[in-house]
Amino acid sequence: MPNKEIIRKKMHVKKDDTVMVIAGKDAGKKGKVLSVDTKNGRVFVDKVNVVSKHAKPTKANPQGGIAKQEAAIDSSNVMLFCSKCNKPVRVKHQIADNGVKYRACAKCGERLDK
Repeated sequence: MPNKEIIRKKMHVKKDDTVMVIAGKDAGKKGKVLSVDTKNGRVFVDKVNVVSKHAKPTKANPQGGIAKQEAAIDSSNVMLFCSKCNKPVRVKHQIADNGVKYRACAKCGERLDK
């Protein structure tokens, strides 16, 4: 059996970015990226794609029950949100005077990296 390499997808969003969902059942919602799964090309966004998860009773949680949590959505369904333009925007990469690369809004040029 051949050795399969894990192919990681290059992502346009990072953890703690503010994004807007542009496709799917939660289209139009805005939220903060909680985590990024580069292996599968998916992102977890705060208060977006909330699903119910059934939990069996355990010693730690004797009641069990139904818990709400965020599920992953495909990274192609989100766009970075520019606070200056107040809309979802494409990203362009620029180089600062000191040689450091950063992401910027393609419309207004606002720096998106902190």
